[in-house]
Amino acid sequence: MSRRIQIVLLVLLFVVLGGGLYSEFAPSDNPGTSATNVNAPFAPVDVDNPALRTDILQRFLNIEYKGVHRNIFSATLPPPPPPPKPLTPPVIVPVAPAGPPPLNVNAKYFGYVSDGQGSGRRGFFASNNNEDVIIAGEGDTLLGRFRVVRLTTTAAEVEEVSSGQRATLAIEPSPPNG
Repeated sequence: MSRRIQIVLLVLLFVVLGGGLYSEFAPSDNPGTSATNVNAPFAPVDVDNPALRTDILQRFLNIEYKGVHRNIFSATLPPPPPPPKPLTPPVIVPVAPAGPPPLNVNAKYFGYVSDGQGSGRRGFFASNNNEDVIIAGEGDTLLGRFRVVRLTTTAAEVEEVSSGQRATLAIEPSPPNG
């Protein structure tokens, strides 16, 4: 590049710089473009409630820094944070499983009779409403779902055929003749 072109470019740059500075700092006739006007009277900002909110101020004043307190001008590292306390697992007490509900036999036991040799016993049962009388021996089924296991003078032991659950029927006292 020749010396003459360099001088022309330098002059052109000074002209552009001068125009930019003039447009930036030149006084304007439009008062709306001015950021501040020193000679204008003071006009307060329109606020609905100009009272100082001391409750919000107090809330911010009560905030305490909970981070690491360290001297930023010291080259030594702060001590490591304490290890977290191990959580003790809650003690779980094993709950004993509740057994099946008690067996409900819809019959009453009134007694038994045995044959002469004492080997075969037959018990007398009645339905709950006392309408049907059932005679069943040891090993027979009662009401279609119970097996008579053992007959004694005070109770009859029956077993549910489907579940194997056992129940004892106490002897019912005979009602007075009336």
